[in-house]
Amino acid sequence: MSLLQLFHPQLVLVSGDYDLIQKTCRSTKYYDLCISSLKSDPNSPNADTKGLAMIMVGIGEANATAISSYLSSQLVGSANDSSMKKILKECVNRYNYSSDALQASLQALTMEAYDYAYVHVIAAADYPNACRNSFKRCPRLPYPPELGPREDVLKHLCDVVLGIIDLLDW
Repeated sequence: MSLLQLFHPQLVLVSGDYDLIQKTCRSTKYYDLCISSLKSDPNSPNADTKGLAMIMVGIGEANATAISSYLSSQLVGSANDSSMKKILKECVNRYNYSSDALQASLQALTMEAYDYAYVHVIAAADYPNACRNSFKRCPRLPYPPELGPREDVLKHLCDVVLGIIDLLDW
């Protein structure tokens, strides 16, 4: 124990909590995304593994909601193209479903129903595929290039959550 830790014992706690975050994130497919996401939440240093999963679910849910809002804003610019408008509305719904699935996952985590939490996260990660498929059904409409990276982030966040859920005792 260093002199600094002797006079500031909370530093040991913070270090230990950061160790849990690192250890937890090492179990995921996207370590850097996991670390940066959990570091962005002030509750992470005080969370156990289940709490870290819940924080990541909340980050994923916020991400899905932000994508849905972004797509809603794109509806205004597509007012003259009924096909584009229809597909964008479908995509808004799919990202809302993704957000809803993550909310259901949060409820399942709270009840320690980890298998259900896992299934909900898988569903949340899959809903963006339905959006992409909507564009494939209408070949004249290209998949918006700015949507791809957003979709990837949501899927990666869901993968991180799945990696953390795998650590929980179920």
